[in-house]
Amino acid sequence: MITVALAKGALLKDSVERFIKAGLDFSAVLEENNRQLMVPSLCGRARALLVRNGDVPVYVAYGQAQLGVVGYDVLTEHQMPVSHLVDLGFGGCHMSVAVKSSSGYSTASDLPPHCRVASKFTNSARAFFDELDLPVELVHLTGSVELGPLTGMAEAIVDLVATGRTLRENGLIEIDQLFTSTARLIGHPLSLRLDSGKINDIVEAVRTNKKLHNSGT
Repeated sequence: MITVALAKGALLKDSVERFIKAGLDFSAVLEENNRQLMVPSLCGRARALLVRNGDVPVYVAYGQAQLGVVGYDVLTEHQMPVSHLVDLGFGGCHMSVAVKSSSGYSTASDLPPHCRVASKFTNSARAFFDELDLPVELVHLTGSVELGPLTGMAEAIVDLVATGRTLRENGLIEIDQLFTSTARLIGHPLSLRLDSGKINDIVEAVRTNKKLHNSGT
């Protein structure tokens, strides 16, 4: 049976809807009283693993899931050996550098060398500042990175931004963007190479928003 790793949280509902359009109904994972972490599709053709966002590419890279849906930000940050198959278009946001609105900085290049930058995405941030040839001290935080500049611990942050509301409400502004991020369908490279057609059929159904032949409901 083909296994699909789905991320808990913001991408889950749209991910399930996309697979329903392709003929694989994993809607049981959306039920309020669901406690199962492994749920078969109604047609029995595949099953979904419900995992944390950052774990999706891990399950796919190690072959416990042949397919997965995860944000491009996670793929960029973790650089796991998976195949990028389809840009699904939902879950849009962007990775930004932000500072206090009173800082006087207008671009990331204005930041002073060796300043502290707080982020959950330290690998992405490191690559960005290396490209700028700007040495910085990266401080890894797991939540509320906006507090970095507010408390004086960091001069700037690198974080995902969707609407920008959280930044504005905390007196921060964006001064640069690293990349845009949307949900991506990924695959296990070896499984794709050895595929008899079943995995590719699902990939094409998801890509084209058309139901699998004889998918059932």
